[in-house]
Amino acid sequence: MKALIYTALAAACLVPLYATADNHQQQPVEVEADQLDLDQRAGTAVYTGDVEVRQGDMLIKGDEVEIQRNDEGELSRAIALGERAYLRQQPEDQEDPMEGWGRKVIYHVAERRVELIDQAEIIQQGDRFTGGRLEYFIDRDVVQARSDVENQEPQRIRMTLQPEE
Repeated sequence: MKALIYTALAAACLVPLYATADNHQQQPVEVEADQLDLDQRAGTAVYTGDVEVRQGDMLIKGDEVEIQRNDEGELSRAIALGERAYLRQQPEDQEDPMEGWGRKVIYHVAERRVELIDQAEIIQQGDRFTGGRLEYFIDRDVVQARSDVENQEPQRIRMTLQPEE
C-alpha cells in the first residue's frame, strides 16, 4: 500500500518536461528507482538506487536523481549524481542521439541546456568532447567546454571531431 501511495505522490509531483522544439509536454515522465523522498511543498523528489527517468526520447540515469518543479508545477530541473551519471537525448534532426556522462548531470528544462560536471563527456554524431565541465545547448547544437571543476584539479579538455561527409 505504501508503494502505491509513493507512486501516486511521485506521479503528482512530476509533470511533463517543457521543451520548445520537441513534443515532450504531451508525454508522461516515467521513473524507476529503489527509493523516493518526496517534498511536495518544496517541489522536489529525490530518487535513489539505480534511477532511470524517461520521457519520450530523453533518458537520465544516476545513483541519485533529484527532480525540481517550478511554481507552475512544471519540471524545471533534473540533477543526476553518480560515478557515471548519464543523459541521452535524441535531437529531431539527427540520426544518432546525444549522449553525456559526468559525476553530476544537470538538465535545465526551460533552457534546454545540459551541464555535465566532473569527468564530463559528450558524444554527438561521432564527435567526442571531454573535460571538467561541459555544457550542451540542445536547440542550438552548441557545446562549451571548461577544464575547471570546483574543489578539484583542472581536467583537460579533449575533443575528437569526425570529418564531415
